Amino acid sequence: MFDADGVREKFGVDPESIPDYLALVGDSADGFPGLAGWGSKTAAAVLAKYKHLESIPPAGEEWGVGVRNPGRLAATLVEQFELALLFRRIATVESDADVIGSVDEMEWTGPRSELVQLAERINGLGLAERAIKLAQRRAS
Repeated sequence: MFDADGVREKFGVDPESIPDYLALVGDSADGFPGLAGWGSKTAAAVLAKYKHLESIPPAGEEWGVGVRNPGRLAATLVEQFELALLFRRIATVESDADVIGSVDEMEWTGPRSELVQLAERINGLGLAERAIKLAQRRAS
């Protein structure tokens, strides 16, 4: 656990920039690689000044921070900007996701009607049949 000062000390950016930082450098815990060439020191230097991906100028020469190959890094960011936004979203905890009302809602009551259609599409009718038999055994 880190407070804001601890985040700045460890990562070199303010806490609100951490998802952007992870989008650039990657995060093995969430399973995405980041952008090629973007290391932790470079991302920290750029985000310490610009805070978020959208604020980073498209031309590295405009950054005004001491990083190597700013032109190449800027080109990578421009070319893979949508991917960086996806990585940032993956790295962001979403607090407005739908959640269940109770554990009872998670109880399996048997296959839904869509299972048979799906099984037909993937040529897996045996899957649907097994699920139906299992539901019948549990009901008795």
